[in-house]
Amino acid sequence: MELKEHLQPHAVLVPLPLQGHITPFTHLAMKLASKGFTITFVNTESTHQKIAKAQSLKDEDNPFSHGQKCGLDIRYAKISDGFPLSFDWSANASQFVEGLIHVFQAHVDDFIENLVLSKPNPPISCLIADSFHVWGSTIAEKYNLVNVSFWTEPATVLTVYYHMDLLKSNGHFGCHDKCEDTITYIPGVQAIEPTDLPSYFQDADPSTVMHRFVFKCLEDAQKADFVISNTVQELESSPISALQKKQPFYAIGPLFPTSFTKKTISTNLLPVSDYTNWLNSKQDGTVLYISFGSFAYLSKQDILEIAQAILISKVSFIWVLRHNILGSEERNILPLGFEEETAGRGLVVPWCSQLAVLSHPAVGVFLTHCGWNSILESIWCKVPMVCFPILTDQLTNRKLVVDDWRIGVNLCTGRLIRKEVAAENIGRIMSKSDELRKNIEKTKMILQKALSDEGSSEKNLTQFIEDMKNKIPQK
Repeated sequence: MELKEHLQPHAVLVPLPLQGHITPFTHLAMKLASKGFTITFVNTESTHQKIAKAQSLKDEDNPFSHGQKCGLDIRYAKISDGFPLSFDWSANASQFVEGLIHVFQAHVDDFIENLVLSKPNPPISCLIADSFHVWGSTIAEKYNLVNVSFWTEPATVLTVYYHMDLLKSNGHFGCHDKCEDTITYIPGVQAIEPTDLPSYFQDADPSTVMHRFVFKCLEDAQKADFVISNTVQELESSPISALQKKQPFYAIGPLFPTSFTKKTISTNLLPVSDYTNWLNSKQDGTVLYISFGSFAYLSKQDILEIAQAILISKVSFIWVLRHNILGSEERNILPLGFEEETAGRGLVVPWCSQLAVLSHPAVGVFLTHCGWNSILESIWCKVPMVCFPILTDQLTNRKLVVDDWRIGVNLCTGRLIRKEVAAENIGRIMSKSDELRKNIEKTKMILQKALSDEGSSEKNLTQFIEDMKNKIPQK
């Protein structure tokens, strides 16, 4: 779709500075630029430093240089998050979140003001802020911009958040594990167990800084002119319909390059190595890929039980173990002799390109924390999942994967891992469960159809662009 020059939108994109948010934001930038948008993509200086280090880029290099060479108008900027570059947020999470609430907004405000004063061509018309920012509506209103909130999680999770008042009035807010009655009163969600609610609703103390941050973000997101989401209409039709009764909501996912082997842009915040040769030595569908994302922490006991389950199952595996996965600098977390005992059939790595690994034919199953990006990527690569959700939306995401779509199994019951049960579940899914593989094949076809020229995601994106353009003259 060609946009008239005088209506060409110029959108400023500001992701939350975490890997799971930067990745879909990057793909969104490429998608919108390919539709004729001018994009100004804003990373924090800390995020840029990590990307530059991971990708061996110079500090002045633009991660979107490939897109620019292809004729896309993507401009790149770095701003302070309010902390020194040496600040380690993973060791000071509460302090970092306080900064996101009280400090980061001023830096975004200064940047937008200077950008407006510089009179860019075309002028800024739209702010696309991560739904997990607390300031989107304030800054958009101040500079007369169309306010777009980008939701990077499933629509089901947002629907639950939007009906927090119902959870409170029915006693399901902060009830921890005391509530056992099925929740059937949330519009768009047919039935959900209390244990499948996002973790912030289950915690006994909902007054921590993290809870205040999340609830403040969601309160602000409800003020947006439009919400765009990295989900698919056909996968979540009921919650999407419920959300559309509250505000304009567009399912435009999945947002990732459909050709994973073609290098386009750099998004990894940690250095990656190429494990293709190792995977090439394995038979198709025989490798278990294990990763718990870039954010969640596990206990040492969790790690030990998973390691013992791997030893019992004797499965080939590639396991991503971040250096800070315990939330500390402790290094020797695997059982003594584990790597020696699994030599040849197993590989423990600090980080990898997940898309490259999942798309390799040797990988047959994904043991995952149920991050939303991981789920979408796993579906696209037709890799069934073993689910071990840890926090936030992951608990609800597990429900979608295991209970609703039936494209995965649980690693264990609840949060307590038992090595024998985990080994049995890993072995069961590795033995090529026909039902799971048929289901994930059907789900992959839904994603493909949504992304086709006449698919729901493309239609929704086109509608969003038209609606947003119509809003610009009013701003």
